[in-house]
This record gives sequence, structure tokens and C-alpha cells, in this order.
Amino acid sequence: MPEKVEFSVVVPVHDEAGNAAGLAREIAAALEGRSYEMIFVDDASRDDTREELVALKAALPTLRLVGHRRNAGQSRAVRTGVLAARAQIVGTLDGDGQNDPADLPRLLARLTRPDAPANLAMVGGQRTKRQDSWSKRIASRVANRVRRAALKDGANDSGSGIKVFKRDAFLLLPYFDHMHRFMAALMQREGYAVEYLEVNHRQRGAGRSKYTNLGRLAANMSDLFGVMWLQSRARPPGGMDEL
Repeated sequence: MPEKVEFSVVVPVHDEAGNAAGLAREIAAALEGRSYEMIFVDDASRDDTREELVALKAALPTLRLVGHRRNAGQSRAVRTGVLAARAQIVGTLDGDGQNDPADLPRLLARLTRPDAPANLAMVGGQRTKRQDSWSKRIASRVANRVRRAALKDGANDSGSGIKVFKRDAFLLLPYFDHMHRFMAALMQREGYAVEYLEVNHRQRGAGRSKYTNLGRLAANMSDLFGVMWLQSRARPPGGMDEL
């Protein structure tokens, strides 16, 4: 592990045996030559996910593994990883392997470019040619249209797990279960700018999705009203000055 880490990649995993180890190797290949770490957060998996990652640590010295003692959900796993991160810039990927680690350098370069807006805090991935079932694609499209109209966050793909953001900005966001789906709106609520890049999307290798269309819709609608309330209660100070 390098002494100075410039980029931390956080990957939440739950029952991803057969996917997690291969994803770790892909991250290592995509970021070879950089000062980075990858933090896999095992959200109390019931399969061999944890054992597969532990066995890989000797071969991948940049790999760190954090384990929840009980299942707490994807948003909590992301937060756990960000809290453990040593770098000021953090990237996230879903643990099922559908996000392509090869997109991470492009997102990182977009966020850290010299002419980036001073308040740019996140670059999110927008999946093209999604490799999901037609029902999942349609449900996601409808949900994104409703959310975008209600929150006016400009995000066409809030469910994309691949993002790069500033750690200190993320830690200012209010935490709640499923908040990872509303990061663009929450970042903007704190006065930060958000940009988007098109990214690759792949078929799941092993296992199955942890969400159903109905379950995702029910959670999203409840959370949507909560985020709308948070937006209505925000009182931005317009910046601050030390006097």
C-alpha cells in the first residue's frame, strides 16, 4: 500500500461470490501505476464473498476488506467505505461487476481537471446500452423521469453505481438508507456542482440482483418525498468568509 493514497475506490458487496474477486482484479488493472486503494465493504454476506476477497489480499496489496457484523444495506456500506478511505477523492462501483472499472480514470480526470468549476464535487456515470431486463429498464426510466422532475437534479440515471466524488463533500450529506440513489440532489443541496459522463454497462456475471422492481419503486417513492422535504428545508449561506 503506498504511503500517500490519491484515489480510494469503494465497493459495497453482499452475496457476490463469483463476482467480487474478478472485479477487484479489474480495478487493479484499470488503476495500475496510480496511487490508489480499493476498499471492499462486505455487508454481512451469507456466501463465500468474504473468503474469496481475503484469499486475494496477498496478490493485491492495494485491496482492503471491511466487514459489517450484520446486514445494513448498500448506502451504509458505501458510507462505511468512505469513512475508511484514506484519499480525498473517492470512486464507487456496484459489487455485481456490471459497472466497468475501466471508466474510473475518465471520471476521475473529469472531476480533477484544471478548469473544473471550483464547486464541482461529483461526476456520475450514466449507463448506455444497459444490460438489464426490459422490465427493469422501463421501471428505471419511469422512476428517473419522476425523480428528475421532482428534484430537478439533472440526473438521467440516478441508479448508476459508478461515481467519483470528493470525500469531504460526501461526508456533509445527510445519511439515510438508499441515499446513494439521491447523491446528485443531495450534493446540489449543499451547493456543489455535479457533472455526468456516459459509461459502459455489462451483464451480471454470477448471482442475482438484490432488488425487485416493486421493492425498488416503493423505497424510491418514500425516499423521494424525504429528499424533497430536505430540499425545502435547506438554507444555503452562499459561502463563508473568515473574518
